[in-house]
Amino acid sequence: MAVHPTAIVEDGARLGAGVEIGPYCIVGRDAVLGDGVRLLSHAIVSGKTAIGANTIVHPHAVLGGEAQIYNNDAPEARLEIGSGNTIREAVTINLGSKKGRGVTKVGNNCFFMAGSHIGHDCHVGNNVTLANGAMLGGHFDVGDGVIMGGLAAAQQFGRVGRYAFISGLSGISTDVIPYGIAIGLHVRLGGLNLIGLRRRNIPRANIHALRAAYRAIFLEGKGSIQDNAREADVAGKWKGIPEVEEVIAFILADAKRPITPARRRGEDESED
Repeated sequence: MAVHPTAIVEDGARLGAGVEIGPYCIVGRDAVLGDGVRLLSHAIVSGKTAIGANTIVHPHAVLGGEAQIYNNDAPEARLEIGSGNTIREAVTINLGSKKGRGVTKVGNNCFFMAGSHIGHDCHVGNNVTLANGAMLGGHFDVGDGVIMGGLAAAQQFGRVGRYAFISGLSGISTDVIPYGIAIGLHVRLGGLNLIGLRRRNIPRANIHALRAAYRAIFLEGKGSIQDNAREADVAGKWKGIPEVEEVIAFILADAKRPITPARRRGEDESED
């Protein structure tokens, strides 16, 4: 364990084997740093924050700051960050809140680029990438493998399904299905993340089935997105295709936000 003499580590903080705490860092009394965690310099870890093994925190990141919410009094609120994450300069991740889940959770092997933000009570999966300045409002759920482009912003209480891709400068006010590509100031689906599917070695037959289901639910169906998904579920045409079943379950789940619709042919992107 190496702690720079200018760093402040409060009594009560628990530090694992091989932890490195660089110049001018502050580690609060309730913090838990797993084995091999590195705080490079000027990083702050406060509140009931636990950081998993081998996570690297770059300068001026603030982890475990109080939820940015009015009248919040949550002394037991927590932040749980998994292992193997890279947290770049000036990233902020807040504790949970009294009005929410009480805990903010981040999975393993995520990459949060400079200036990105994860609000209170968010649950973020594994292998998630937030590009520079991407922001998650409170109570937001992000599935495994999601990539959000620079300056994308997500409204509170929403969801992005696994392996979806969000373009830069996008505003997310609706729920983005797993494997979808979301584009625009007010996002619309521009199709499926086929590159991501192939990178994850999803069988070709499953990809073809997912594309057919996407067309049926978002482009060709005569009802609402939920009605089309329900019809596809009842028909059972894609039963046993896990990717399709995941998308249908996501659409039919009880949620606070509507599902992001598909961009229609001829729709003017400038109007989004």
